[in-house]
Amino acid sequence: MSLSPRRARAAAVTAILIGGLALAGCAGSSGPATGGSPGASAAPTGDSGAAQVTITLTGDDGDRCVLDYASAPAGPVTFTVKNTNSTALTEVELQSRNRILGEKENLAPGLKPVSFTVRLDGGDYQIYCPGADPETQPFTVTGKAAASPTGSIASILADGAAGYADYAKGVAGDMVTAVAALKDAVDAGDLAAAKQKYALARPFYEKIESDVDGFVLPGFAADDNHGNLDYLLDMRASTPPDPEVGWHGFHAIERDLFQRGAITDDTKKLAAELVTNTGKLNDLLQTLEYKPEDLANGAAGLLEEVQSGKITGEEEAYSHIDLVDFAGNVEGAQQAFAFLRPGLDKIDAALATQVADRFRAVTTLLDTYRDPAALGGYKEWTAQLRAADSAKLSKAVQALQEPLSRIAEKVATAG
Repeated sequence: MSLSPRRARAAAVTAILIGGLALAGCAGSSGPATGGSPGASAAPTGDSGAAQVTITLTGDDGDRCVLDYASAPAGPVTFTVKNTNSTALTEVELQSRNRILGEKENLAPGLKPVSFTVRLDGGDYQIYCPGADPETQPFTVTGKAAASPTGSIASILADGAAGYADYAKGVAGDMVTAVAALKDAVDAGDLAAAKQKYALARPFYEKIESDVDGFVLPGFAADDNHGNLDYLLDMRASTPPDPEVGWHGFHAIERDLFQRGAITDDTKKLAAELVTNTGKLNDLLQTLEYKPEDLANGAAGLLEEVQSGKITGEEEAYSHIDLVDFAGNVEGAQQAFAFLRPGLDKIDAALATQVADRFRAVTTLLDTYRDPAALGGYKEWTAQLRAADSAKLSKAVQALQEPLSRIAEKVATAG
């Protein structure tokens, strides 16, 4: 993607996170006890001035995602998420028109509660907890509704691109946390835990993979893999390593954990390097701006990654968690599209609707492969399953790729 340093901007057309998914304090709500039905009244405001909502993941009487309040007044809202005892539920998202406005992942049972804060206008939102019963619950914000996008189409698209930048920064920050957890498990020599943490860390990279393509660290030539972040983070087993640089990144660790079944001093060195390099990627993403066509081209690139590496089983040659990566690529592409959609609706509403429908078809199909007991929450992409289902998945992605490929030209030429 064509990228340049970006200045901080507010995205008026989308409910953008405060400070890019900024973490807030973990103050609990003073409302009804968590675990019961959502309160009828709006969530109370805490000392910080933000309304306080607690979301509890529980495995009691089925896996459920329980809100203590299903409503809050317009303004800042802090969502505090805790997992009491559900092994099947690990993720919570706040959504609006398919845009992820805030999320927390890797929510293992018993961990300290975590929070995210968003500033919300009046309107209807959704709390999405993959694997819960139900998975989606309505969340209402009372008070002043967001104004309809105004200004030129180009300005609306620019606001959407700024909103996507905040999404990408949030994903990169979460990846740093997940990779640190992987390193801790590797350093402890705990093979089973390291495998689990590997599967939990992978989706973050896949969501923003198209943003990393072509990233070369300062001071390195474009063809020098010593400074190529994509090479250092994500080189696959199927690609011969640069003899001067060697093999680094996620998949070198994957080889040790899943093929060799051993954690060595070299594995620990690889994990430490991965922490360093994801930190460098995170730093770079904090200072970038995107053009609308970057989002469209990036979304198309992520779907190409699905076809070329995930459906074929090439990406995760040892762990076979390719469907986890598939889901990450699709989410990243869907978010890029969702942030463009307010502008695209004004350019070509029929195309926008068609792309949204095709995304829905892909995600619905992908959901049939969820398995809470499997690493990363999706079925292992074995040779047998690949032989039976790869054509079906490929056809669904192809049906999405064609209309999606037409967006870049439309947004790049919008007045």
